[in-house]
Amino acid sequence: MKIALIDSGIGLLAATAAVRRLRPDADLVLSFDPEGMPWGPRTPEGITERALAVAEAAAARRPDALIIGCNTATVNSLSALRARLEPGIPVIGTVPAIKPAAAGGGPVAIWATPATTGSAYQRGLIASFADGVPVTEVPCWGLAEAVEHADQAAVEAAVSAAAELTPDDVTTVVLGCTHYELLAERIRAAVQPPGAAPVVLHGSAGAVAAQALRRIGARPDPDAPATGTVTVLLNGREGELPAAALGYAEARLLRTASPAVSQ
Repeated sequence: MKIALIDSGIGLLAATAAVRRLRPDADLVLSFDPEGMPWGPRTPEGITERALAVAEAAAARRPDALIIGCNTATVNSLSALRARLEPGIPVIGTVPAIKPAAAGGGPVAIWATPATTGSAYQRGLIASFADGVPVTEVPCWGLAEAVEHADQAAVEAAVSAAAELTPDDVTTVVLGCTHYELLAERIRAAVQPPGAAPVVLHGSAGAVAAQALRRIGARPDPDAPATGTVTVLLNGREGELPAAALGYAEARLLRTASPAVSQ
């Protein structure tokens, strides 16, 4: 079994680690776009062009499925990627977990990039899945970029700024960018009111990994032998995980559990 994941940068690590935990025997192909990173400020057409390029590089490795490990690329490029690759390679997108978050009744905060906050796409998800639930959209200025470069001072400043915009009565936070899932406990600590029940965080990685397995008719087997390999592609060329990635537990999991991870 081989699963490919694409993103401009290390936001795909959350879904990658989720796949690894569900199937330690799965071979993984991680296709990055360091030459075009970040995708967020690009036009929809520009994002799709970049996403197609890294997806085609991954597809050349003959994966059984491909995960778009990026909310922005999913919004702008899912249809184009499916048109290019399916039915031969199922393509799974990443959508903010607004539906399960709203099921708890809220109040809910959605932490997302400034470009996504207030967008028609996100407002549509709120209208569809959180009607009647108090929802606050929180723009997280600079947070994805700080995570990407493992800049701890910038991460701390961006998390603190977003926490200031998060109402005190929030019970649930949606991590609306895959980069933020790498900071889940730091975000929880930043928004946790003293003496209140633990704030619930909702990311997408676990659901995306499970959906990828379903699309190829595979079942979770977390006790399978950890024989899966990892291939890293940087604009189509084999390379190493970005150095900043190793500051996160999700990347270290790949190094310890995979005998052929790029060094």
